[in-house]
Amino acid sequence: MAFRPCTGVLLFAVAACLAFPLHGQAQSQPALPDALSAPPQIDTTVTVYAHETEAERREWIHSIAAQELKAEEQQRILTVVPNFNTVISGLAMPLSSGQKLDLAVHNAVDPFNIVGAVVLAGASELTDTHPGYGWGPGGFAKRTGGNYADVTDGTMLSGAVFPILLHQDPRFFRQGTGSISSRVRHALSAPFICRGDNGLTQVNASNILGSFTAGAISNAYYPANERGVGLTLVNSSVVMLEGALGSVGLEFAPDVGAWWKNRKNRRSEP
Repeated sequence: MAFRPCTGVLLFAVAACLAFPLHGQAQSQPALPDALSAPPQIDTTVTVYAHETEAERREWIHSIAAQELKAEEQQRILTVVPNFNTVISGLAMPLSSGQKLDLAVHNAVDPFNIVGAVVLAGASELTDTHPGYGWGPGGFAKRTGGNYADVTDGTMLSGAVFPILLHQDPRFFRQGTGSISSRVRHALSAPFICRGDNGLTQVNASNILGSFTAGAISNAYYPANERGVGLTLVNSSVVMLEGALGSVGLEFAPDVGAWWKNRKNRRSEP
């Protein structure tokens, strides 16, 4: 739950998750019979020697994490919407500080988020929101910049800065099994509960602090008449709600995708 997508962009992504399969074009990974139901196969075999040092053990862990991260950074919904922060299998090695930063930057500079900021800027002018930005080319540019700043601030703070400082994993780990209600609860708790680098469940302080810090920073570029504590609380609360709803979509997307694929196969049978 590392990055803060623009509201309209996230709603599109959630809807897509619930209706279509999740596509990943992982490079240098063996072909899978179903990319939705099975994660990329990473060779985690290792020989542990009695003289292995802590540094060597960490190096091995991070080398495996690098392979997993390379596959995750290819994951997209409908081949367009980035889905880099989801561990589809629910199992993954912890990321190093550099890998967390790489993942956050990969999210922030993705063309989809840039295009989304532009589209929402146009929608903002059409619906007469944030009138303090003005109108015309100048107002459009300010709206675009504000939208993209929201995405970048949330992504870097919740996906890199705080996870590095607090030793927490910024990704969403699917539960994948169990009752529907337990999986919904798991997904809804994602903005508040995370996995630490030590593998233990923790309060998601990285996402909470990142969301509220990004909300506070938005006071620097939103129209003057909208700034204040209210803006901080509204923006950060919207981020948390988007994260919870988005996680529900991501939790069940592989199941919906598998159902859709089976349905198409049955229809094609003579």
